Amino acid sequence: MKLQQLRYVCEVVRQRLNLSEAAEHLHTSQPGISKQIRQLEDELGVDIFVRKGKRVVEITPPGKAIVAIAERMLKDAENLKQVGKEYSSEDIGTLTIATTHTQARYVMPQVIASFTKRYPKVRLNLHQGSPTQISEMVSSGAADIAIATEAIERFDDLIMLPCYRWNRCVVVPPNHPLLKQKLLTLEQIAKYPIITYDFAFTGRSKINRAFELRKLIPNVVLTAIDSDVIKTYVAQGLGIGILANMAFDAKTDKNLRALDASHLFESSTTRIGIRRNNYLRGYIYDFIELFSPHLNRKVVELALSGSKGADYQL
Repeated sequence: MKLQQLRYVCEVVRQRLNLSEAAEHLHTSQPGISKQIRQLEDELGVDIFVRKGKRVVEITPPGKAIVAIAERMLKDAENLKQVGKEYSSEDIGTLTIATTHTQARYVMPQVIASFTKRYPKVRLNLHQGSPTQISEMVSSGAADIAIATEAIERFDDLIMLPCYRWNRCVVVPPNHPLLKQKLLTLEQIAKYPIITYDFAFTGRSKINRAFELRKLIPNVVLTAIDSDVIKTYVAQGLGIGILANMAFDAKTDKNLRALDASHLFESSTTRIGIRRNNYLRGYIYDFIELFSPHLNRKVVELALSGSKGADYQL
């Protein structure tokens, strides 16, 4: 049994049983993958896949158990490499973070500045996407940690570590009629065209839920994945904006005004997502603590191990 054979099996599953795509992704040949998987099946004495001619069409019941074990073995093999790196060069390496635009633009700059000052030899890779996309990156091993508000909880192989709670504000141009209201209401907001986040981003479901509970239908005329885009179109007079409160800065957004909307919407929680039982380099623990001080190394290690003593709630 070879690790390479296990990689072939797992990649075929990852590519939805398409041998050609698995071979292309692994930079090898389709016959080579087929041969190695056959040899592994002969060694184990069971079929991992159901075949029709040269095509793989299904995973057998024992194959499902084998795939699950193979994935764990490959992760453990990668963890062994990480241990070696940890003790040979504790302050050299790569940290890949998958996050949303709002987190990358408005929350992380100070954290990254502090981290790079502490670890100048660690290369940071920052990937942006929807919450689902960035969670998939961590789940597949393409990123070390995910930082998002939604979607992480839908991935069973990720540990969710709550970082902080936040709410929303309504942004409008200067002299907008809403600025004269003493206390903002959903009924008042619903009278105007609304520009806000795409449904997959930044707590959008909680915005929708608030209007539904009041039996209101918001007039959403434009959605975007980028807070800066929302503010740009609000400034152009296309509507009022609903966005994360951390995305508004009175100093830089001088052409807009913000109204607190935290009493109208349920608060959201930004979380860090990490693969279960994953081995983390020391500097990754430090980054997590810089981002969220209550998540120190001991707390994170307990969470990753599944210990009942882990207490990382806000």
